[in-house]
Amino acid sequence: MPQVIEWVNPSGEDVVWRYPMEDITWGAQLIVHEMEAAVFFRDGKVYEVFGPGRHTLTTQNLPLLTGVLSRIAGFDRNPFKCMVIYVSMKRFAGKFGGRTQTVEIAPLMFHGSYWFQIKDPSLFVMEVVGRQSLFTTTDVNEYIRGYINEAALKQLSTYSIFNVFTNLPIVSSEVKVRIAEELTRFGMELTDLRFEGVDTAPEWRDRIFYIRGTGVAPSEVLRMETVKEAAKELGKSPGAAVGAGVVLVPPLLYPPPQAGQPMVPCPKCGASMPQGSKFCSNCGSPLTGQPAASQGITTKNCPNCNKAVPAESKFCLHCGFKFP
Repeated sequence: MPQVIEWVNPSGEDVVWRYPMEDITWGAQLIVHEMEAAVFFRDGKVYEVFGPGRHTLTTQNLPLLTGVLSRIAGFDRNPFKCMVIYVSMKRFAGKFGGRTQTVEIAPLMFHGSYWFQIKDPSLFVMEVVGRQSLFTTTDVNEYIRGYINEAALKQLSTYSIFNVFTNLPIVSSEVKVRIAEELTRFGMELTDLRFEGVDTAPEWRDRIFYIRGTGVAPSEVLRMETVKEAAKELGKSPGAAVGAGVVLVPPLLYPPPQAGQPMVPCPKCGASMPQGSKFCSNCGSPLTGQPAASQGITTKNCPNCNKAVPAESKFCLHCGFKFP
């Protein structure tokens, strides 16, 4: 009675199965069911792939393997050595999740689901099953989940936390495309990937809620928090507050003026400040008045940071440098 090689009653979750014996006889009956592929694997290489059907193993339908065996003394002996690995071509689902950091070094926790199919069983057996020595469904699933986790960690670390929370569908779609491109080299197709939950630390969550409620730009929120922290540190040393505060606080309080930005004159000393400034960097007085862009204001470059400031400034609005 000829040898019968068959994957009997696989479950709906089984991705791969290895035929338990490596001794294969010529004339054996290889049975491959629908949505399956049988891969002949030996010495780290894939030699033949059989699709659905009933196949009688002969030198004619195993030409590549026969060519290798012919260089071995007694190649026609029965049985010959080879590994038969079955691969399911069905669609499978899995879960992923992890913790990473965004571009602001904000903690980001995430989890979701993914769906995949094996599109190239030869490449899949070479790159995943054979190369990683993963011959069970559990091992393969763990490898795929771990790979998708690492890829998601890498991709999410390139985003701002504000973009993740306010544009999650777009971020999810972009991350899916990039991970799908990476999985193609394993002979796999990522059919879908969805983030089902993202979270961050309480202090970052509060910032996101504040931005959503007020419409303030994320960069402005972070800048003002920097001002608060700087003021807190200066307050710890009364002697340093006067000297250091003059240099440090103005560049933090005032955003860099844009080209062509309207200026307003200080009502006390006449110095020109960018419109929107609340205090004069020359004398510290509260600012009022209309834009003075039409008053022919001249500027000079700071020798420290090389940025333009009003010509009469005593301190640079950008870096706090004291002009001679």
